[in-house]
Amino acid sequence: MMFLSRDVDAPRPDGRGVGAVRGPAWRRSGPFAAKLGTKVPNCSERSSGGRRSVRMGRRGGAPRDGGVMESRVEGAVLAEVVDPDDRLRLVIEAAPSAMLLVDAAGQIVLANGEAERSFGYERDELLTLRVEDLIPARFRHHHDVERASYVAQPERRSMGVGRELFGLRRDGSEMPVEIGLNPIVIGGQRHVLASVIDITERVRGQEALTLAREDRLRRSILDAMPFSVLVTDHHGRILTANPAAEELLGHRQADLIGRWLTDIDGVERPRYADGAPVLVRDSPEEEWVYRHRSGAMIPVNEAIVPLAGAHEGEAGHVVVAYDIAHRIESRNRVEHLATHDALTNLPNRTLLLRYLDQAVETCDRTGGQLALLLLDLDHFKRINDSLGHHIGDELLVVVAERLLAMVRSTDVVARLGGDEFVLVLDDLEPGTDLEGRLERLMAEVLAPVVVHGYELAVTGSIGGTLYPTDGGDPVTLLKHGDIAMYQAKAAGRNTVRWFAPAMLEDNNDKLSLSAALRQAIEADELSLVYQPQVDLGSGEVVGVEALARWTSPSLGSVPPDRFIPVAEDGGMIAQLGEWVLRNACSAVVRMQEELGRPLRLAVNVSPRQLRGTAWIAEIAEAIAVTGLDPGQLEVEITEGILIEDSGDVVATLNALRELGVSVVVDDFGRGYSSLAYLTRFPIDKIKIDRSFISEIADIDSQAAIVDAIIVMAHALGMTVVAEGVETELQERYLRERGCDEVQGYHYSPGIPAGSVVMVARALGA
Repeated sequence: MMFLSRDVDAPRPDGRGVGAVRGPAWRRSGPFAAKLGTKVPNCSERSSGGRRSVRMGRRGGAPRDGGVMESRVEGAVLAEVVDPDDRLRLVIEAAPSAMLLVDAAGQIVLANGEAERSFGYERDELLTLRVEDLIPARFRHHHDVERASYVAQPERRSMGVGRELFGLRRDGSEMPVEIGLNPIVIGGQRHVLASVIDITERVRGQEALTLAREDRLRRSILDAMPFSVLVTDHHGRILTANPAAEELLGHRQADLIGRWLTDIDGVERPRYADGAPVLVRDSPEEEWVYRHRSGAMIPVNEAIVPLAGAHEGEAGHVVVAYDIAHRIESRNRVEHLATHDALTNLPNRTLLLRYLDQAVETCDRTGGQLALLLLDLDHFKRINDSLGHHIGDELLVVVAERLLAMVRSTDVVARLGGDEFVLVLDDLEPGTDLEGRLERLMAEVLAPVVVHGYELAVTGSIGGTLYPTDGGDPVTLLKHGDIAMYQAKAAGRNTVRWFAPAMLEDNNDKLSLSAALRQAIEADELSLVYQPQVDLGSGEVVGVEALARWTSPSLGSVPPDRFIPVAEDGGMIAQLGEWVLRNACSAVVRMQEELGRPLRLAVNVSPRQLRGTAWIAEIAEAIAVTGLDPGQLEVEITEGILIEDSGDVVATLNALRELGVSVVVDDFGRGYSSLAYLTRFPIDKIKIDRSFISEIADIDSQAAIVDAIIVMAHALGMTVVAEGVETELQERYLRERGCDEVQGYHYSPGIPAGSVVMVARALGA
């Protein structure tokens, strides 16, 4: 490249000369002058420091020094010269572009008036500059090298016409230019004649065309987007809207433009102190509500992106939204399934506890009372066994409808599962006649029921608790109501018992059982059995659940549901849990060595163990001592743990995760957990409670809770295990629904460690 510059004006009207040629090329007495013998009128010669320059004056004027110009153009012979000064001045000065003659050293030796106007220098100033002085500093070094190369080999024309570069004006501004270069020899020395054209307007035109094309492209993209797009100013006034916004909101584009974004809001948007809407959020997007032109509310997912402006005051926002009505419906449906009983559509334990929390807060604020009544139908199992589960289900639905008809709109009726119902009568005035209400409830709700031609005599046992007298929180109220209900059953059923503190006192049977259990742990009377867990995809046994068993010399076989609560209440659960953990880990290591592949081990943990400070250390030690891979150990917790001491529970479960141990929620669906708990805690696997599996009577069964749990767990990245599988039909149903693993009597009961390998091979064959 030879030159870089900017901005060409029209020819100067003052008719000033084309400039001066410096150096020895055009001296008075040179070979060119001697040959042609031609005087150059209207020129002046200036000498400085031993160098001369010839200045051509105005047309028709007298020459200043009467100098002689001599010149030779490569490849051309001047046959006849008639007034050379006029011819050269007219040709160069009339050129519409800036003309510069540069010697081999880069010195400017000739410039026309257009060069003065383009670069902002006087002609005398230009003749003191090198061509690199008219180039931005960032290009000068490269240009110097290129110029020298071009002058040495001009035939290459590597810097020829059409190069778009930049020129530097006297005021420091830059202009885009296009350079045309021609080599010329004067007085035996090589020069370059540069024609400089300012292409500022061309560039602006090209930029305008590009911007117009880009604007059309953006507009077409905006119009083609399936999402509503609104562009607002920084105050929230709508500047433009796309067709999708028209369709979403029911307003024409012309009607939307000029309106405030808050005009289409279905709910009040937060505002600043001056009343302006808050459009800058912490999260990039969130769910919002718009109002359709018809007045209907539209749930949307809205993202607001700041839009920077070229000038102050031009900033704004791009508001992108799309209809999420189907998402909201699906989410509400899943939430409803997770918080309501599938048979009666009553709230389950999860929703009941949520409501109780609110009711307790209301009582604390108003000083009112709350009554919780737990109703259990007497001998309900007989109806299922003798008449069938469909009759039992119909009975439960009728009882639920009668309970709803008996209570106020502010009261709550829930089903805990099986044949247990809960009534919450809140905001009671002190002295309310609860006994009279209970008598009416017993008379109307428990009246005979006709189901499919069978007249069923219905009775029920009710346990009652009062807040704040009988418990300070929902879990305690439920627990005490359950105790009171069993007291009612013990009293002959079909009666009501209100909770009393004496009901919590341990009876002699419990005391004796606690003493016997403590002795059994020391005498090694406990044993372990293992129930296989089968992968529904491969049919292989992939793990076992360790189950404690107690055979007492004096009491005989004591079931776990009797001695485990005693161990918890008697402070022996930590000792029992450590014993189970160490023995089960050692046994599984031996099993997998014999089987030739790894097996997972599931062990149950009680809330008391989970709250213990030494429990994590015990697990780490058991893994290290036995050599079991931490990834093969699964700790099963109950749903109740998830709602107690959530901060400590999360820390403990995270510590387990750090060890590599998996966390499993056992007996899921019995009422405690919710979607919020599942997303809050580090859970890897869910075990569906056996009570829901037992409801699968045929392949077309509508086991909605089972289906919902499987879908929900998979959506949260969790594995699903169904326990209590007893039939091939249940297995097929679960496989078709995508359940991952199963366990139950259909495959094997709990078996000794020595039989696990044999059963695993038989099931996998």
